[in-house]
Amino acid sequence: MTPRFSPEARPGTAGRNRAVLVTGCSSGIGRYVAGGLQGRGFRVFAAARKRDDVERLAADGLESVQLDVTNSSSIEHALKVILERTGGGLYGLFNNAGYGQTGAVEDLDRDVLREQFETNLFGLHELTVRVIPVMRRQGEGRIIHNSSVLGLVALKYRGAYAASKFALEGLTDALRLELRGSGVHVSLIEPGPVRSAFRKNAHAAFQKNINVQVSFHSAAYARVEKRLGKEGDAAPFTLGPEAVLKTVVHALESRQPRARYYVTTPTHVFGFLKRILPTALLDRLLLRVSDTENR
Repeated sequence: MTPRFSPEARPGTAGRNRAVLVTGCSSGIGRYVAGGLQGRGFRVFAAARKRDDVERLAADGLESVQLDVTNSSSIEHALKVILERTGGGLYGLFNNAGYGQTGAVEDLDRDVLREQFETNLFGLHELTVRVIPVMRRQGEGRIIHNSSVLGLVALKYRGAYAASKFALEGLTDALRLELRGSGVHVSLIEPGPVRSAFRKNAHAAFQKNINVQVSFHSAAYARVEKRLGKEGDAAPFTLGPEAVLKTVVHALESRQPRARYYVTTPTHVFGFLKRILPTALLDRLLLRVSDTENR
């Protein structure tokens, strides 16, 4: 059973009852962060796409709302409900909802790639721009996007996901500059492997959208499916969701939140190597990583 509060979340007053919306709370990072922030005194609105997940979150003691980021009407309705409950205010937004579409770039048709962007970028963007006027009127706010180490580097068979996160990084960098002086701060969190339902959801998307039998990469896909189907922590240096909670807390509470938060050893390593290595050498390293993880 999921605990009402995460293990590190102790009742406190750090949030001063400030309202924060967290998307993608059905499990994993979103669920843990929502409980942790509530434990710090924030008024958390935990959002999930499915009604049964919303009801489960409410049963666990979280103020929950139904929100599908791929649906404009759902975004509009959820924000209306939240703003009615708060009297028109919202201090923080943690855009966590997302999934990873696995598959070689040549096997991604337009609809599959569009679906990846609808969740990981377009829906996130629409929700964010609807929240910005609220924060501008308040003269303060925190917008936090959950990106990835794959927003810094790309790996084989991760092209759709990496493309959505690379786009998110660029959009966020521009937004951060545009909001300078408004009192609204924008941060990116860039996790490597974190315990969640991410791999399970990626496996489902792969099976749904990639025609393995006709692909040039069919032999490699057998190894990809083996990795995606593993139980437990498939990747080295995997951390728990408390690592992400720590960075979200800093981005919400610090007077000077960082533009970027690296989470897990792989993000720190690849962030550094991307800055110092020539592309050819970095490619060799990334190919080795891809081949190793899909053995």
